[in-house]
Amino acid sequence: MNFYNILKYWDIHDILEITRDKKIKPFTDTNNLRRHAEQQLTQQHLTLSDIEADAKKLLHELQVHQIELKMQNEALLIAQAEVEANLKRYTELYDMAPVGYLTLGRDGTIHQINLKAAKQLGLFRAQLKQQRFSIFISADSLSVFNDFLSGVFAGKTAQSCELTLLPLERCPTLIVQIEAIANDDDQTCRVILVDITERKGNEEQLELANLVYQAIGEAIMVADADNRIVTVNPAFTELTGYTLQEAVGCSTTLLKSGHQNEGFYQIMWHALETTGHWQGEIWNRRKNGETYLEWLTINTVYDDQNNVRHRVAMFSDITDQKHAEQTIWQQANFDSLTGLPNRHMFYERLAQEMKKSQRMGLPLALLFLDLDHFKDVNDTLGHGKGDLLLKEMAQRLLNCVRSTDTVARLGGDEFTIILPELHEQDSIERLAQDILCQLTKPFELAGEVAYVSVSIGITLYPEDTDNIDVLIKNADQAMYAAKDQGRNRRHYFTISMQEAALTRMRLINDLHDALAERQFRLAYQPIVELTTGAIRKAEALIRWQHPTCGLISPAEFIPVAEATGMIIDIGEWVFREAAQQTAQWRTEHYDDFQISINKSPVQFQKEGNGHLAWFDHLRELGMPGQSIVVEITEGLLMDAGALITGQLLAFRDAGIQVSLDDFGTGYSSLSYLQKFDIDYIKIDQSFTRNLSPTANDLALCEAIIVMAHKLAIKVIAEGIETQEQCDLLTAAGCDYGQGYLFSRPVSADEFNKLLVAERH
Repeated sequence: MNFYNILKYWDIHDILEITRDKKIKPFTDTNNLRRHAEQQLTQQHLTLSDIEADAKKLLHELQVHQIELKMQNEALLIAQAEVEANLKRYTELYDMAPVGYLTLGRDGTIHQINLKAAKQLGLFRAQLKQQRFSIFISADSLSVFNDFLSGVFAGKTAQSCELTLLPLERCPTLIVQIEAIANDDDQTCRVILVDITERKGNEEQLELANLVYQAIGEAIMVADADNRIVTVNPAFTELTGYTLQEAVGCSTTLLKSGHQNEGFYQIMWHALETTGHWQGEIWNRRKNGETYLEWLTINTVYDDQNNVRHRVAMFSDITDQKHAEQTIWQQANFDSLTGLPNRHMFYERLAQEMKKSQRMGLPLALLFLDLDHFKDVNDTLGHGKGDLLLKEMAQRLLNCVRSTDTVARLGGDEFTIILPELHEQDSIERLAQDILCQLTKPFELAGEVAYVSVSIGITLYPEDTDNIDVLIKNADQAMYAAKDQGRNRRHYFTISMQEAALTRMRLINDLHDALAERQFRLAYQPIVELTTGAIRKAEALIRWQHPTCGLISPAEFIPVAEATGMIIDIGEWVFREAAQQTAQWRTEHYDDFQISINKSPVQFQKEGNGHLAWFDHLRELGMPGQSIVVEITEGLLMDAGALITGQLLAFRDAGIQVSLDDFGTGYSSLSYLQKFDIDYIKIDQSFTRNLSPTANDLALCEAIIVMAHKLAIKVIAEGIETQEQCDLLTAAGCDYGQGYLFSRPVSADEFNKLLVAERH
């Protein structure tokens, strides 16, 4: 029954009032009927028999009529009971109706209200009588209600509108649809309130969902159970080129590219049919024929019988994203210059091959390669040509190995090769020899020719170790052993290398504490003027007194200190200690006394003006620059750049003299003797050790002395141990001598005794 039919019959109280005022009573008064009959008989002169006959007839009629009246009375009683039952039923329906009913006056006053309407307004019915309905309406709906109420009484037809009610205690805000029609008295109207809050919320949600559907950046395609397209969103059109009209009704294969085989789609449909869901990457085709990679998600919507109702596909173009990811992956895992796996990928491959080797029970070999003298190529031909050489080297290495092997570039000129699944170890030796042969061939570098060689270190898994980091260290150590043996060769890892590495590591750790714990000391060896025997010079030599290992030779710890950079701080300490001692001996013995200090090439490589601190310290001690001689090696001058040249010239300008140590053992050159204003040349002890009147070494020493004197350079001979050696050098014109003949390196106190003894 619709709202208008309900309004036509619902005024139960009016019915009740009518039935109470107009009850029908039964007709039971027969005496009046008899009296009326007697009067009729008196007025007429009838015979007794006629009268009796008529009386019987009349009595019968009266009896029949009485029965009819009784039946009518019973019918009326039944009708009255039905009316009262209907009244009760309609009253209950009114009060318990699922929608709100009200009766409002022209001014909006509430006359009648049912339980549902009272609950919607949040008060008891007794509290609502004679209240104005408008006090329950929100401000933004008040004008709508006033216009609505005026229209109800003006139009005599049903009116409707939507209102928002004010939230009351324990009653949230309601949105209601209100419908009303005026009563016949034209003073009241019957009103229905229907709560549409949930419906409005659903409508908003649907509107929002549709907005998202239309505005979302991902393409959406909805298909029916027969895989026919039902609808698509604008993003679908933008991505594929197909409009809504073109797509609707078509099969979902509309976008199929043909890049995936049937097996791919079988897996997809198996997932959809068993789980209702699938997602993954798939190649599809646009309307213009262009293929693209998309990320596709498909979900299934089922009806109440669990049958497929729709399938909803969401997808986006990830072609550019995939290309970017591929580029990032390529950059993260492969060397940009050679295209070989880089350090990161090398570690992953090595870990995988080690696991595979363990499963299969076959060993693998790791080769560590480093180019010999690659720096010379960069320095002479430029880094561009050096890059060309590295690219060509990578290609030559790839040509030497199997397809299952991995060639990687760790950086610079360091390469590695992983040889998995070795059935025979002879293959390692063949490969190493092939690599050595191929890399000694000339490299054509854009018009230039370069020659290099390679040093190879080799270690085996699991024979040498089963730890990946140790395996790499083993190969590295073996490679350095190959370099130490003369380069251009291969060397296998041995346990002795590991022991040497551990010793070196312990040495490095102990060196960090040696300076702070004052474990270093200086020894001084006299430098004697050969013609007079006078001691006016000395060389300061560092010694390390280890707390547990005893005296450690400089030959052991100086290379380590240079490799780790700790030589810089150690060298600063040596200078200050030697300068302090020089100041003391210049004061106590000879004011022209001079101490030589060895300075490592690593100290010269330090950026900044560290040498200026030396000059300041000498001034603080009140000493001239001539009190110090800096001893350097020939190798430093061979690689002298602007940084080194600047420091050497600064020493000259400050008066600090320069001595060239171990002269004759390196790449001696007269040009740098003039360029750098060398003050002293020290003949290496390898020339003086076997010195005799007939030895070739004497001729070499004589030549060095003559050459140096021609260049105004003084000569110091090292390693003099016999008087004969001393006499021969003196006769050859050598200026100074140093060696065990005069004294071993001694402490400052012992050296002081030598100076005191000389004066007496």
